[in-house]
Amino acid sequence: MSVEFIGMVSTSAGSESQGSTGPVVDPDYLDGFVRAHEEAGFDRVLVAHASFMPDGFVVADQILARSKKLGVLLAHRPGFVAPTIAARKYATIDAFNPGRIALHVITGGDDADQARDGDLTDKATRYRRTDEFLDILRREWESATPFDYDGEFYQIRGAWSAVRPPAGRIPIYFGGASDDAVRVGGKHADVYAFWGEPLAGIVERIRQVRAAAAPYGRDPRFSVSLRPIPAETEQAAWDRAAEILELTRERSADIQKFLKGSEQVGSQRLLKYADEGDVHDKRLWTAIAKVTGAVGNSTALVGSYEQVAEALVDYVNVGVSTLLIRGFDPVADARDYGSLVKLVHERTADRDPVAGTPAVTAPAAAPASV
Repeated sequence: MSVEFIGMVSTSAGSESQGSTGPVVDPDYLDGFVRAHEEAGFDRVLVAHASFMPDGFVVADQILARSKKLGVLLAHRPGFVAPTIAARKYATIDAFNPGRIALHVITGGDDADQARDGDLTDKATRYRRTDEFLDILRREWESATPFDYDGEFYQIRGAWSAVRPPAGRIPIYFGGASDDAVRVGGKHADVYAFWGEPLAGIVERIRQVRAAAAPYGRDPRFSVSLRPIPAETEQAAWDRAAEILELTRERSADIQKFLKGSEQVGSQRLLKYADEGDVHDKRLWTAIAKVTGAVGNSTALVGSYEQVAEALVDYVNVGVSTLLIRGFDPVADARDYGSLVKLVHERTADRDPVAGTPAVTAPAAAPASV
């Protein structure tokens, strides 16, 4: 199995360290961003979701129209679109772009962001709803004959779709770190996504998800999201990391204005690691997570290109098959990551990721410049 690389695109310029600039929807910016990922050798790009963002289905369609092979991982929050309608939306995109769309399920860990779109349910309720949503979604993709469904949240009569993906399958990626997330994701996920924890934490999480998936006869793959900061030398990389950290500190209040990572179990885990030290394993850097409140994937790998590639391969060696990497200078970093994509592919050619126990290096002290 080849390692899958996923990037992340948006319709406007900005990051934690750069702030937001330009119009919210900038077609020219999106065009260059998509091209950068395709030329760098990425397999897919993530279209994220929050209550204030442009419509993801439209953005996904634009990305696919502006690229030749690049796939899209389209994030979706169950609860706002009926599952039968969502199934047809994804199946229609797949019909026009065979094999290039995948679903990333994010149930929603931020109560305030859910409420902006009118959802006042608590987190446990949202995960029960997600479970039903995905049950119906798969049936809509698979069923050649009408079906009924009676659940806590959805009651459906005679559902049937004329547009269905081949073999009734579109890949389902799933994110979440709570016990409810693991329970529901273990049942449904083709790929379970983690934020960038130390290797030992990823091994622990893989075991949890595999145990949850086993009763359903499922064998999911695993993804880790990281923020590489590579440079020609290790010191140059740490110098750049220090600059990014300082710029992020200046904007930290704005970063948490609309999203609060502290409500999410995944964010709490990243903040716990950040409290234990700035650097884990060989070069996993947690300082950005601490400054931002771990809103989103916010842990970095800092070092030379060879060192960062080696650290990425370490995740593959413990059972990860998808690497979601994005930078703090988004378009320039996407172009630059072509070197990392090439190095990782060279080092993992002709072998499957196999879960095991990592050789966890004692945390090193961050350079004084950081």
